[in-house]
Amino acid sequence: MNNLYKFSILMFIAVFTFSCDDNLEIDPEQSIDGSQALNSEQNIAALLLGVYEEAGQGVSFGGDIQIMADLLGASDQISWFGTFLAPRQLIQKSLLVDNTFVRDTWFNNYETINQTNLIIDNLDVITSSDAYRAQIEGEAKFLRAMSYFELVRLWGLPYEAGTTNSQPGVPLRLIGYEDYSQPLPAERASVEEIYAQVLSDLEDAYTNLPASNDIFADRYAAQALRARVYLQMQNYAAARDAANDVIENSGASLTGSFADAFNNDADSSEDLFDFQVTNQTGNSDLITFYASQDNGGRGGDIVLNPAYFALFPDADDERANFTYIGDYGDNLTGKYTNQFANIAIFRLAEMYLIRAEGNIMENTAVGQTPAEDVNLLRLRAGAETVSAPLTQEDILLERQLELAFEGFLLHDLKRTQNDVDGLPYNDPSLVLPIPQNEMDTNDLIGDNNPGYGS
Repeated sequence: MNNLYKFSILMFIAVFTFSCDDNLEIDPEQSIDGSQALNSEQNIAALLLGVYEEAGQGVSFGGDIQIMADLLGASDQISWFGTFLAPRQLIQKSLLVDNTFVRDTWFNNYETINQTNLIIDNLDVITSSDAYRAQIEGEAKFLRAMSYFELVRLWGLPYEAGTTNSQPGVPLRLIGYEDYSQPLPAERASVEEIYAQVLSDLEDAYTNLPASNDIFADRYAAQALRARVYLQMQNYAAARDAANDVIENSGASLTGSFADAFNNDADSSEDLFDFQVTNQTGNSDLITFYASQDNGGRGGDIVLNPAYFALFPDADDERANFTYIGDYGDNLTGKYTNQFANIAIFRLAEMYLIRAEGNIMENTAVGQTPAEDVNLLRLRAGAETVSAPLTQEDILLERQLELAFEGFLLHDLKRTQNDVDGLPYNDPSLVLPIPQNEMDTNDLIGDNNPGYGS
């Protein structure tokens, strides 16, 4: 690990900390003048560490992004038994503009974006080597791309291949502000424009990042995200090729068993990028809302119903049995039972499924045939193998079996134009409201999403 990265998160807090309130104000008691925070390589490196910490908070990639996508995409496979009203609105597809999950995720992602912008704006401070400057740029653009991709998927109508995608997306802010307490007016860019920015950032990230970067983002984390973005865009050839690059060149390998891919204190062999959680830093809302009290959660707010188990055609499939009984007698997923486990954002298993789907849609066999890719995962889980030819519907089912409760369901249904709990894939109620604070302080934002007022 580069020595500059060995600065602790505490240095970041001492140097340049943003508060987490709704107004996104800099906390004067925990920060110094912004010009000082950005005037050295050490401080830029410390700020970058803080961006990882910011993005990995529970209200963002520490769980709520994944949970919101799965609750909003859910039908009868899961239920919400928790007492919090915000998640209940998500699963009921009846959101209010003051939903706290929606509010906090929006603002956390824009905090992350502003901090990445500050890094990118001040790259000339890094003079020790061109390679190190490029690496910092790559990491910042990777993190910015992650945030914008989730924002546009959750707050914009779905991307549709072959159209102009002029539907409103989210504000596109590419300049960093040292004083983030001021109003920051910005129009909503189109969905097409946000996707273009995400792909531009990922191209730079892939070019600038090293092939290996310890626990931080590397070239293949950027390529994994690019595969996911292309899949959402229904650009199946590009998604296939990006996934194939990760499979063939990242050095990652599937864990020996399905269970081994989860609840790990350190990155597993198939993890392409994780957010780190320890007993001192990081938090996981996946634990909070999925786990029993003994496992660090609230007892099981999200429970599995018979319709979930009915998805599995093979009773011996380990993935069907990767559950346990929670505090109130309900079935809970076994994916989240270690409150200090790292949060895997990209797993190699997803890349095999993207490559398989891309090959099916393009009638190719890049890397392996779709059946060979799917059977790697099924054999690991002790399930019966499948035979060619496979269809896209076969892959969509396999994605549910392999990737359940990891934040994919809503987006898979939208990109394939399938109904979501009886609603059309492009129903406005499946798009999140822009938080009221943003509507009040951004006089260029325009109208809120349909159904949420102006």
